[in-house]
Amino acid sequence: MIHVYTGNGKGKTTAALGLAIRAAGAGLKVYIAQFAKGRNYCELRSLKKFPNIRCEQFGTACFIRKKPGKKDIRLAKDGIKKLEKILKSDTYRLVIMDEANIALHLGLITLSQLKQLCKVALKNKEIVITGRYAAPEIIRLADLVSEVKEIKHYYRRGIKARRGIEF
Repeated sequence: MIHVYTGNGKGKTTAALGLAIRAAGAGLKVYIAQFAKGRNYCELRSLKKFPNIRCEQFGTACFIRKKPGKKDIRLAKDGIKKLEKILKSDTYRLVIMDEANIALHLGLITLSQLKQLCKVALKNKEIVITGRYAAPEIIRLADLVSEVKEIKHYYRRGIKARRGIEF
């Protein structure tokens, strides 16, 4: 099955990580590829406590605010190559492509690459794609789509991201 967690609200990655922990608790091996992320987020430290969850980042430490640079594109390409191998192997049962929708939106990866990853996956894989701006084609391809909608957010009051809550 292919899951998509999208929308402008907070909690898409958190939902995917919750599923990863549930799968790990059931004895499944989980692979998480984080696109457009390269900082040492607190969740990475937590995930290290689960021996059957592996997380790799394919982004730089700085948030992409303008046109992606060459390094951003190279790292995303590395992520696509790695995911292709992971999805064709029997090693991992749950594969999470965190912020893949953003990577597509920013032009770091192409729609055909993302669709191809879903096609090459072995039939026993559960795939999760997160991030804002899910392409209509990805929504059509998915078996489950959840939209996280912002109703109210304390960022609007000028409250900055807090360690352990947002990062």
